[in-house]
Amino acid sequence: MTSQTQPRPKHFQLIHDLSRRIRFVAPGLIKDFERSYILAILLRKHKGVLSVRAVPEIASVVVYFDPHILPKPFLLGLLDKLIGNLGEQASPKLALSHDPSEDFAKQPLREYSLSVEGMTCPSCALLIEVRLRRDPRIDSAAVNYATETAMVRGRIDKDELFAQMAGMGYRVYSLDSHTQRRLMSAREKMRLAKSKNRAIWSNLLNLPALYIAFAGPHGRWLHWLEFGFTLPVALWAGRPFFEKAWSHYFIHRTASMDALVALGIGMAYSQGLFALLARRRGQYFQAAAGIVSIVLLGRYLEDRAKAKTHAAIRRLVDGQPQTATVLHDGAELSISIDDIKLGDVFLVRPGERIPTDGIVMDGLSTVDESLVTGESLPVIKDVGITLIGGCVNGSGALRVRATAVGINTVLAGIVHRVDQAQGSKLPIQAKVDRVASLFMPGVMGVSAFTFLGWLAAGAGTERALTHAISVLLVACPCALGTATPAAIMTGTGEAARRGIFIRNGESLEHAAKLNIIVFDKTGTITEGKPEVTDCFNVSGETEGRLLALAAAAESSSGHHLGNALIAKAKEKNLSIPSSEAFENDLGRGIAALVEGQRVLVGNRSWLESQGVSAQPLLEAANALAVQGKTPVLLALDGKAAALFGIADRPRLNAREAIASIHQLGIKTLMVTGDTQATADTIARQVGIETVIAHAGPARKLEIIRELQLQGGRVGMIGDGVNDAPALAAADVGFAVSSGTDLALETADMSLARGDIAKVAEAMELGTATLRAVRQNLVWAVGYNTLFIPLAVFGKLGPLSASISMSVSSLALILNALRLQKKT
Repeated sequence: MTSQTQPRPKHFQLIHDLSRRIRFVAPGLIKDFERSYILAILLRKHKGVLSVRAVPEIASVVVYFDPHILPKPFLLGLLDKLIGNLGEQASPKLALSHDPSEDFAKQPLREYSLSVEGMTCPSCALLIEVRLRRDPRIDSAAVNYATETAMVRGRIDKDELFAQMAGMGYRVYSLDSHTQRRLMSAREKMRLAKSKNRAIWSNLLNLPALYIAFAGPHGRWLHWLEFGFTLPVALWAGRPFFEKAWSHYFIHRTASMDALVALGIGMAYSQGLFALLARRRGQYFQAAAGIVSIVLLGRYLEDRAKAKTHAAIRRLVDGQPQTATVLHDGAELSISIDDIKLGDVFLVRPGERIPTDGIVMDGLSTVDESLVTGESLPVIKDVGITLIGGCVNGSGALRVRATAVGINTVLAGIVHRVDQAQGSKLPIQAKVDRVASLFMPGVMGVSAFTFLGWLAAGAGTERALTHAISVLLVACPCALGTATPAAIMTGTGEAARRGIFIRNGESLEHAAKLNIIVFDKTGTITEGKPEVTDCFNVSGETEGRLLALAAAAESSSGHHLGNALIAKAKEKNLSIPSSEAFENDLGRGIAALVEGQRVLVGNRSWLESQGVSAQPLLEAANALAVQGKTPVLLALDGKAAALFGIADRPRLNAREAIASIHQLGIKTLMVTGDTQATADTIARQVGIETVIAHAGPARKLEIIRELQLQGGRVGMIGDGVNDAPALAAADVGFAVSSGTDLALETADMSLARGDIAKVAEAMELGTATLRAVRQNLVWAVGYNTLFIPLAVFGKLGPLSASISMSVSSLALILNALRLQKKT
C-alpha cells in the first residue's frame, strides 16, 4: 500500500515520500522548539525509526525508517497520532500578540542588547529563548544565564519586546549606552547585597531550629518553637522559589530549578505541619528551612563568583568617564558624556580619562591606552593624532574634537563584541539545552517513581516522601546549563583583558583547533609604516614631478604603499595635483588621470596588463626586492617612467611571535601581493619558510580554500581591504586593530595594537577554555549520574541533597574562573 492510498493526515503535510525516508511539515510545530524536540524523542523510541531531524524554524521533520520493521502506513498513522496528542502551542497568544494584518516584514530590523533580571537557573534562559522564538517577528534570541544578558534581533518594537519578557516574570533593561551599563552594574551590586542579606538571615534563623532538631526534643512546645523559627525562613527567605515556580509552571507550563526546590520545601514543610497537628514524630521543619538556607547560601556564593566573570565588561564600562568638559564660545561646560555631539571640542586635563573618541586639535601629551590595548607603555599624542575614549591622559592638556560618540566609539564597539562573545553558544550547547529542557520533567518523574517504589517495597509514607524530596533537591540542571556558558564567558573576558577582542565564542573553539596560520605581509608582519627610500628614474621628468604624480594618483587608494608616496611628497613640500578617473585593481595597482597624463602605479603584472613594458625597471626592482624593499612601478602615458623602493620593517616582536606559534605545532606561511624576492627576505627575517607572492585578494581566498580542502584548519591574519575575503573564509580570521574597518568587520578576532604575538595567546586560551568546558560537562553529567541514584536508593537525605546541589553549581563557576589565572 502506498502513501497515496492512505487517508490524508490531519496534523501534517507530506512533502517528500521515499521508500526509506519521508519529510513532512507540521504547521502546528512552527518555531515550537519544545514540542519539535519532544516529537523527535518520541519517534526515536519506536522500533524501525532510524533517525529523526527536526527543523522547528520551518516546522519541517525528516524521518529515516526501516519499512520491514515499521511499514510506512503505520508510520504515517503514528505521526498523525503523536502530533495530534502534542496539541496546540502552549501560548498561541504570545505568537500572535501583534495584529495579524500587520506586515511586520516591512518594519526595520533591530538588534537589542538587554540586561535580564530574575533568572535563577539556566532553565530560565532557555524558557525566554523558546518563548521569544515563537514570535514570527523575532529572527533570533540568545539569552545567557551566566552574564544575565540577552541579544534579540527582529522586527519588533522595544516596548512590545519588554512587555513579552515582563509577562514571563523577568525585569528587562536596555544596554544601549554606557550610562545604562553603569546602572546595570549598580543593580548587580544591589542584587548581590540583597542575596547576601537573605542568605545570612535565613541561616541565622535556622540555627535555633537546627539545635532543636538535633537535640531530639520530646516536649510538644519545642516542636512549636521549631515551627516558629522556620516559618519566616520558608515564607520570607523561600518566597522567591515559590514565586518563580508559580510563574513558570502554572502560567507558562514549564518547570525550572525553582520548581524543584519549591516542591521539595513545600513537601517537607507540609509533612512537618501535618505531623505536628497530628501529634506525631518526624517533623521536617528544620529540613525545609535547611533546604532554603543552603540553596540561598549556594546561590549567593555562585552570584559572587559570577560577578568576577563580569570583570572584563565592568572594567571597560568603568573606563568611560561620566562627564566631559566641552569648550563652547570660550567657556568650559561640564556635560554628561551622553550629551556630547560629533564635532564638539572638549578639554582633557592631565590625569583625566578621555570621554569619547576624537582627534587632537591642540596640545601634546602621552596617553595610557592599556584599557584597550593591554599595553602599559604610554603613547605620545600630538596634533592630528586620534584618541580613544576611556584611555587616561598623561601630563599634558589636550583640546580634542569628537569624531565618534555613543555606540559608535571604539570602546562601545569593544564592549559590544565582548557582550556578543560572552553571550554566544558553542555548537555543543544546543544539545545540552535540549537535554536541560527535558531534565525537569524527568526529575519529577524519577521523584514520583522513587516515592511509589519505596511504598511498594514496604516503607512508610514518611520515609518514601523523604527520599522523593531528596531526589528533587539533589538534581542539578544548573550544572548542565552553566557548564558551557561559564567557561565561554570567562575565556572571552580574559581574552578582552589581554587585548584580544572576540566576535563569538565559537571562534574561540575553532582557534584551539587551528593547524595552519596564513600571514599577510604589509601591515601585519611588518609595522605598516612604509617609507620611500629609493627612486630610479628612466623618464625625462624630474624626481619631484614623478613623486607628485604618483602621490596624486594614490590619493584615493588608501593603500599603505600609496600613503608612503603621499607622505614622501608632503615631506618634500611638493604640490600634489588633483586626480580623476581613478581605477583600483586590489592587490596589483591603480590608474588615474593627473593633469592630462594617464598615471599607472603598481606592480609589474599591473603595468603589463595595461600594455606597458616594465623591462627598463626590472633589474633595479630585483635589486630592491633582495634588500626586502617593495618595488613600486610608475608609468606615464603607456611608458615605464620610474621605480620607487619602499621599505617596511618587520614588527619588533614578529620573529618571537611566529616562533611561539611554531612551538604549538602550527604551520605558518606568508601570502602577499608583493614580489617573491621582497617576501622571501621578510620571511627569512621573521622565521617563515613557506612564501606565496604575487597573491591578490582572489588568490588569497583560493589558497585558504585549498588548504581547507586538504584538511587544514586555517587561521588568517591580515589588516587590509584585500585581506577581507580571506579573513571571512578562514576558520578563524584575525585582524590587527590598526587595519581597515572592512578587515576588522570580517575577522573573528581583532588584536590590539596589531600585536601578532596575541595569536598564540588566543589559541592557548581557546584550548584552555575548551578544556574547562569539557571538564564542566563531565562534572555536570557525572554529578547527576551519581547523586540522583544515591537519592533514589535513600543514601542522601534532603539536607545533604541541598548541599550537594549547591556545591555542584559553585564548583563549575570556580573551575571556569581558573582561566583568569592562566598567564
